[in-house]
Amino acid sequence: MTSIVNPRFKTAVVLALATSLFSFTGLTQAQGNAISAAKARVIDHWTPERISHATPRDLLIDNRGLGYLRKADGSLQAYGHNTRPQIISSTQKNPNAKPDGKGGGSGGGGKGGNDGGGGSTSSDSTAPTITSTNPSDGATIGSAHTFSAVITDASGIKSVSFVVTYPNGTTTQSFTPANIGNDTWSTDLSGFSDGNWSWHVVAKDKGSKGGNTATSTSTNFTVSSSSGSGGTGDYVVTNAGWSQGDAVQNAAGRIYFEMPDTANRTGSWGGYVCSGTVTTDETSGRSIIITASHCVYDDANKAFARNVLFIPNQAGTTGSGTDLNCSNDPIGCWATSFGVVDNNWATKTFPNNIAWDYAYYVVNDSGAHSGATASSDSLDIAAGSLPVNFTSAYTYDGDPSATSIDFTHSLGYSYSEDPNFMYFAEDMKTEGSVNWWLANCGLSGGSSGGPWVQPMDEATGIGPIISVNSWGYTTAPGMAGPKLVGTSAECIYAEAKSISFTSVSSTDGDEGVVIDYCP
Repeated sequence: MTSIVNPRFKTAVVLALATSLFSFTGLTQAQGNAISAAKARVIDHWTPERISHATPRDLLIDNRGLGYLRKADGSLQAYGHNTRPQIISSTQKNPNAKPDGKGGGSGGGGKGGNDGGGGSTSSDSTAPTITSTNPSDGATIGSAHTFSAVITDASGIKSVSFVVTYPNGTTTQSFTPANIGNDTWSTDLSGFSDGNWSWHVVAKDKGSKGGNTATSTSTNFTVSSSSGSGGTGDYVVTNAGWSQGDAVQNAAGRIYFEMPDTANRTGSWGGYVCSGTVTTDETSGRSIIITASHCVYDDANKAFARNVLFIPNQAGTTGSGTDLNCSNDPIGCWATSFGVVDNNWATKTFPNNIAWDYAYYVVNDSGAHSGATASSDSLDIAAGSLPVNFTSAYTYDGDPSATSIDFTHSLGYSYSEDPNFMYFAEDMKTEGSVNWWLANCGLSGGSSGGPWVQPMDEATGIGPIISVNSWGYTTAPGMAGPKLVGTSAECIYAEAKSISFTSVSSTDGDEGVVIDYCP
């Protein structure tokens, strides 16, 4: 058989776990079997401080086709290049040519800014003035609407955010509008569900000492999907807590991991959080988690993640959130052994590799479990699993109802609403030649790698996985998912089920296998 590892990745890769920094604590599994020393060090690594600094690993594409990493505060960091983010009109939100996952990678790391350029004005100590907000207080809009506000300031505007609050009164989502002239900032938003919403504007000027910030009064508005601009009456769940059948919540979980800040791996490693789902792999001795490749392998710095921890059904914790007390999570925590990705993801750089943003973590059924009592130390037995469908998926058929064949659920863990398990649902479309697309998806940070299920039995939470949360655009709602049908996804999955644990390296950055022969 052809070598499964590309020559530049000959050292295939298991968790390398900073052995010099963390000591073995003697944690045991629920059944009394000793957790391995390597896996115990992963548990030890994730202190409350490190957990609090872990951020979502969410990838976005701007109108120029450049990739960005969205940080926890909503700002954008250049990914795989050195070009600063660009604020654009919402009518230009997509590249002229939809990304197809082809072409070579771009070089460099680099960090971008988003201050809109220009220097500060030391004499300005007055915050911006915000007027003419649309929708106005008490307005009724449809499922889509153009939001706008007039914002003026003597020294110029540095940044503007439109912050929308969901009907539950606590969930928020921020959007970056474009300056369309005459001091007017605007963006088109869609995917609203019926109910009572609110929004406000946050604007910062270019004044001294970081600028002056103004926040407008919260404006209430009502959404009626059968009225207003863009109302379609389609059945859409934009971003809601999952409260239906528990199979998918049990099988899905939050993934904590680290990736290097530089290509040489010798500097600092940053903590990240994604989502993943235990699959029905029909193998013994291991369990397999499907997630996004960008949650497994850093394609910009060319390294596998380290210190990878999976918490199934983390939303069911009896704690106040993600506190890394595995004893108060429903069935504890599992430390993974290694990741498996396609060579095309590893050798290219986002967004030139979006077609291959699917990957797997392999978990040993022995010595990987810690914390609360579970029915088994085998992850797929304790948490349950969902099947993966590599053969078929349906796109928009003209029927907007929740019973149509292309109605798709996208699920994942929320960083901003820790520890909630959230979901989105609507008819599935395509974006370019290699991605499925959920146009109104409003899942928040941390959902990357979470499952797309079609069809979903909401009563039980059971259904086949057809994709995972992958990327979005910088200026509008929507989520892309890689196609598993007709791709290397099934071949990579087969390798994840068969690769020997002992054949994988334990060196930081090499804890995985790059498969280079799958079609």
